[in-house]
Amino acid sequence: MPISRALLVALLVLSVLALGSTSLPSEPHLTPASSYLPRLVVEGRAPAAAFLARHDGRGNTGADKGYYDSEGTGIGAFDHFRAGSITKSFVATVVLQLAAESALRLDDSVEDHLPGVVRDHGNAGDLITLRDLLTHTSGLYDYMGALPATDPALTGVAGPSAQPLSPGAAVRLAVSHPPAAARGSYVYSSTNYVLLGMVVLRVTGHTYGAEIRRRIITPLRLTGTSLPGARTTLPLPHSPAYHRAVDGTLRDVTSIDPRVAGAAGELVSTLDDLDRFYAALLGGRLLGPAELSAMLDTRAAGGAYGMGIHPQRLSCGTTVWGHGGRISGSRVRSAATRDGRHVFTFRVDTDSPVGPDLETALLEAEFCTRGSS
Repeated sequence: MPISRALLVALLVLSVLALGSTSLPSEPHLTPASSYLPRLVVEGRAPAAAFLARHDGRGNTGADKGYYDSEGTGIGAFDHFRAGSITKSFVATVVLQLAAESALRLDDSVEDHLPGVVRDHGNAGDLITLRDLLTHTSGLYDYMGALPATDPALTGVAGPSAQPLSPGAAVRLAVSHPPAAARGSYVYSSTNYVLLGMVVLRVTGHTYGAEIRRRIITPLRLTGTSLPGARTTLPLPHSPAYHRAVDGTLRDVTSIDPRVAGAAGELVSTLDDLDRFYAALLGGRLLGPAELSAMLDTRAAGGAYGMGIHPQRLSCGTTVWGHGGRISGSRVRSAATRDGRHVFTFRVDTDSPVGPDLETALLEAEFCTRGSS
């Protein structure tokens, strides 16, 4: 017999009281992940959190959804939000499609496509390959770490006060520093994907945004997904996005200039669109077998990262694939089984860090309790 709505509300209220909060959930749902939404809000220091999961065996129907809104921000399943570094999965997909079309080779050097762009201070574009960029093994310094921020918590994040930054300026900022590591060492750096966006433009004559729209957004009918460029506002519907300062106060950062993130983190999307994207990607609808195998090959990064996607092995033995995204006002995580038939995306409406233990617990509640593999 299904649990009554009243009983489910009571269970969620008890979980909130245990955390020292008296807020009621705005819309409880009977899913394993629902009980973690209050913790996401409390531990992520956020007003609200939401998720959407697809687990019907084909990745396109039978969705579960959940929301927790402690401050009445109106968060919902159809909201548009900034997806941050999930953009990297889209960019990597485009680059691998271009490789399949022989428009480029993964072992091409950066210098082959962008002569003179990566040099000085020990940086050598002739020694760095596109494969290195895709797998974050180039050793290049992450330009995000050098951006000025009004709040120390924004180090490495596109902050609300960040000024527009062209791809060329971002790379110049990065190569004004010595390499962060030796080539071949895995060091996550958004500089890699800014360079890949520049390569896409050089190879195709179109921006990475135009190629993502043509190759991914339009074929998959991701109607809530866009590359906003200079547009600072979010499409409707959307709920507010907040940055929580070090003194605890919330600042509305719903409108920001996303060009500072560029090909490393510009994407705007929805929970449903991200679920459908990863279902299509891992289901083989966007890449051929050889290219998908290359994307999921983590050997270059010592098991930590493939190409625009990374694995996480859960305690039940299931390995999920996906990416996280963090940009001012938004924290997002998408994960899917290897076949793309079970996909889960959650978001929090601040850029506050979500602890890895809590994120893992949430993923295990979703993937391990359903017996997925």
